[in-house]
Amino acid sequence: MMNHGGRRRGGEDGSSSEDDEYKVDEESSGKSSWKKLSAGLLRSETLLGITVGGEPNRNDSIEPGPSHGLVIHPDKRFYSIWKHFILIWAIYSSFFTPLEFAFFRGLPENLFLLDIAGQFAFLIDIVVHFFVAYRDTESYRMVYDRKLIGIRYLKSRFLVDFLGCLPWDAIYKATGRKEAVRYMLWIRLSRALRVTEFFERLEKDMRINYLYTRIVKLFVVELYWTHAAACIFYYLATTVPPSDEGYTWIGSLQLGDFRYTNFREIDLWKRYVTSLYFAIVTMATVGYGEIHAVNIREMIFVMIYVSFDMILGAYLLGNMTALIVKGSKTEKFRDKLAELIKFMNRNNIGKSTASKIKGHLRLQYDRGHFDTNVLQDIPASIRTKVSQKLYEPYITGVPLFKECSLGFIKQLAIKVHEEYFLPGEMVIEQGQVVDQLYIVCHGELEEVVRENEETEEVFLNLHAGSSFGEVSFLCNTPQPYTVRARDLCRVLRLDKPSFVEILEIHFSDGRIILNNLLEGKDSIQRNELLESEVTLYIEKSETELTMRLNCAIYDGDFYRLKCLIRAGVDLNKTDYNGRSPLHTAASKGYEDIAIFLIERGADANISDRFGNTPLLEAIKSGHDEVASLLVKGGAIIAVDDAGDFLCSAIAKRDFNLFKRLLNNGINPNAKNYDFRTPLHVAASEGLYSFAHLLVQAGASVLPKDRWGNTPLDEARVCGDKNLIKLLEDARPSQLADITTPSGPL
Repeated sequence: MMNHGGRRRGGEDGSSSEDDEYKVDEESSGKSSWKKLSAGLLRSETLLGITVGGEPNRNDSIEPGPSHGLVIHPDKRFYSIWKHFILIWAIYSSFFTPLEFAFFRGLPENLFLLDIAGQFAFLIDIVVHFFVAYRDTESYRMVYDRKLIGIRYLKSRFLVDFLGCLPWDAIYKATGRKEAVRYMLWIRLSRALRVTEFFERLEKDMRINYLYTRIVKLFVVELYWTHAAACIFYYLATTVPPSDEGYTWIGSLQLGDFRYTNFREIDLWKRYVTSLYFAIVTMATVGYGEIHAVNIREMIFVMIYVSFDMILGAYLLGNMTALIVKGSKTEKFRDKLAELIKFMNRNNIGKSTASKIKGHLRLQYDRGHFDTNVLQDIPASIRTKVSQKLYEPYITGVPLFKECSLGFIKQLAIKVHEEYFLPGEMVIEQGQVVDQLYIVCHGELEEVVRENEETEEVFLNLHAGSSFGEVSFLCNTPQPYTVRARDLCRVLRLDKPSFVEILEIHFSDGRIILNNLLEGKDSIQRNELLESEVTLYIEKSETELTMRLNCAIYDGDFYRLKCLIRAGVDLNKTDYNGRSPLHTAASKGYEDIAIFLIERGADANISDRFGNTPLLEAIKSGHDEVASLLVKGGAIIAVDDAGDFLCSAIAKRDFNLFKRLLNNGINPNAKNYDFRTPLHVAASEGLYSFAHLLVQAGASVLPKDRWGNTPLDEARVCGDKNLIKLLEDARPSQLADITTPSGPL
């Protein structure tokens, strides 16, 4: 056991920057929104880490993964600062790469050193990526395995990142200034994805106005597109033979009295602004104007450029419309979060609880692309198949459901609900009465016993394939311990009404579950489980089904019998009189049903509350064929008071019953409470036929009753000469047998 004293929960000691995130201004002016936007460019990454999973440990930038060495958690302050540093380089590289491609054929020394510094920073970022943990897209768990992290990065963007870090300007000069080498510069444009990812994170930051964030993003998209096009326009003009440069858009350009005939000698800034102006005018498609394509290459590019401009224009117009209509998924998420924050502020909800609510809302947004709620509009039969495929493997591996039927497992898979719990969050609290059963799919939880407010003991860790809350769930007793998530956990939840509903169909699996649950439990817990509501329900269902089975056998309904057995009825379960199905079949003399029950494991020697076995029932009812089948199936005569039973049969003169009892192996020398054997009664009553049958069955003439009389004494009192002679003839041989160890008593 580990002792954890005074443990703090994540998010309870947040900084002042976190306090601001809990507040939503009822009225926000444009000026304040722009201030928030500029501030968010510096702080959004760190605060978004708080929004998702509570407050990260700001003292440690690197944490050990589970037996996989050192890995960097993506929410740590160190990595957040590094990402902002790389973001600045990504912005610079994304905008400078088209300029370098079009306007420079060999960088000057100051720009070359800056370029080398940037590529060195991106090389370091490549190394860092091999140590950064990530969230699995299916389970949404953090992956700390260094091997998996490396494989994932190698398969995704490693090659592009590595090629972008090469000093292409130096390679261009070293290869004799071959123009084809310079085309590799465009690989660096992949770094623009970092800017796009940053804007996606910024859109979810509640401290920044969503409208202005989207406007800035759309403006950046439009500016970058025209910037790249301007550079390509200039490049097209500089890659024709020098003698043909006058037949380009810029070489033939005349603005007022100024001609661009020798445009290479013009200031770099003026050339760039002219190219950007041409790109914007062409994008706006305001007409032919003073700037236009001159040669075939320019015309082809303008056609392609304008075609893409139409798509870009539709994108910009659609996004502006969406901002007005308020229909985007991100904006709905923000509106919902804003309402929640207002509610929490108005009702003074604690910061810890509020942080968990915000974390869950963000989690739902992030995992929305694989949320099972999207299946609600498809037919129920298809939803059933999907649920079984998703959840059946997890349920099958739970020890609580070991050896349960496949039909029962499939029904559970349909009824469970999927839930996620953030690190440090309590799933079940100690002392609660739980009406839900939980199954762990991914993640790790811990069972904690709290002795007081400051100390607690962790006595069990729960992993995938575990279940918890079952004792309180089944017994309606307070939960003996707290269950808390250690990392992001995905669990399946089953409510009690659904569980009882399934047991009504697959009641035999209820007994299996109960037996699995009783394994390893102490006597107190076993008694609680055996006296629980679910146990009583299972026993009641089993008893009712046994009664239905006995009724089917009583009616000789073989078909109904087989249906009930396929449903899982226990053949050795008895009704309120302790009678099993085999008792009923034997008493009714149904040979085929008796054979069927014996072949499927029915106990042939089970006794009812009156001490009758199936064999005794068959004998009493005169069904010799069934009695023979039972004997072959291992049945023996087992009567609680065989002597009294045989004596009563003689007193009733029931010769056939008496004969069948002896033929099936009952002890002829059994004694009643007066130590009288059946031969005593037969001799005293002068029943020669009974006495003759007993002697043939091995009954002894020597035992004495409580008054010291033997059967021969009883016969002499009776005076039946034939009976006296029968017993006297048997006496010598029995006396001789007494001397042998195997002789009768």
